[in-house]
Amino acid sequence: MERLIEFATQHYYLVGAWVLTLLILLATEKRKSGKSVTPAEATRLINKESGIVLDIRTRKEWDTGRITSAHHIPLADLDRRMSELDKFKDTPVIVVCNLGQSAGAAAKKLKTAGFQQVVRLSGGMTEWKGQNMPIIK
Repeated sequence: MERLIEFATQHYYLVGAWVLTLLILLATEKRKSGKSVTPAEATRLINKESGIVLDIRTRKEWDTGRITSAHHIPLADLDRRMSELDKFKDTPVIVVCNLGQSAGAAAKKLKTAGFQQVVRLSGGMTEWKGQNMPIIK
């Protein structure tokens, strides 16, 4: 640890450049994956704007509980099964994963395929369950 501090103080310009690069990378990736919404905002999109939920978790995770009327297409199958969602291209699509980390990749694929309103659930199903939102098994 001492050597790390010593390096950082002696090479502050390198550490600063590394931190700046990391921040730019994080900001770019966040922008690519689209907007995220809270469980409350997702509920509003579902109820008021006829939004659909796309659950990209694995079958095992899906079986532990899901959002009512969610469409299940695992991330690994999304490219192959994208045509199943074509009728929702002008509908808000809420992409849900377990922790909110892989939803960005799916959201990016959907946007590239021409979906107009794609958002991801911030915190994923973990946050949804944490806020005691309804799930079905």
